[in-house]
Amino acid sequence: MTQSERRRFLIERLLAERPGDEDAAVPEDRDGQKRLLRALMNVRPPRPAMEGFLPVQDEYLREETARKGVTDIGELTPIEPAICLWRGDITALRCDAIVNAANSGMTGCYVPGHNCIDNCIHTFAGVQLRLACAELMEAQGRPEPTGTAKLTAAYNLPCRYVLHTVGPIVQGAVTERDEALLASCYRSCLALAAEHGLKSVAFCCVSTGVFRFPKDRAAQIAVETVRRHRGDMEVIFVVHSGENYDIYRRLLG
Repeated sequence: MTQSERRRFLIERLLAERPGDEDAAVPEDRDGQKRLLRALMNVRPPRPAMEGFLPVQDEYLREETARKGVTDIGELTPIEPAICLWRGDITALRCDAIVNAANSGMTGCYVPGHNCIDNCIHTFAGVQLRLACAELMEAQGRPEPTGTAKLTAAYNLPCRYVLHTVGPIVQGAVTERDEALLASCYRSCLALAAEHGLKSVAFCCVSTGVFRFPKDRAAQIAVETVRRHRGDMEVIFVVHSGENYDIYRRLLG
């Protein structure tokens, strides 16, 4: 199958799972199909995939990631001993684990096409990730507490694992408790990675998006906590915007 054929196959299978949408029109253009496929994956509940879906999905996602271009941790130049700063796409980074800024439900963002890191990671990992997270939550029997972390496989991402952590939601001025909880996110991820024998972790900017933690203070907490608790772990701070890059660049090196 070509990439175009895989994409249409996946769209048709996902529409077939939705009563009333089985005969919905599929856009003819590539970008329209990509938006529809991502939206369908984003809203799909956590459940096993129908027969034949996963092999095609996995081939499709791995090819999409290859086309984006994968960056290996070995290609990065440390800005401090064992600490790198990289502006790029965390879903295209090859290392032991990347960190996902999750919500307390832990099964991803259900807003179609939303550009949060949670949504991006679930999109390019594949539908297996949402199911794995749902199984963790079912076994736990309660929402994930803020400041803790869970580990799952990464499925179709180029990293090996995903560390999911729930950052604090800031309401108004930042409190000492907000700061303590954000630091706990970084400590928990590093501790869980070490527990599983991992050697490299890539952090996104936890809580600085829709959770509204001020970027400057969040970066200070991230850098201070990583310096104190990374042990022999290699750490990559991954930023998307020039603003965040400048903030981390001032703090590091």
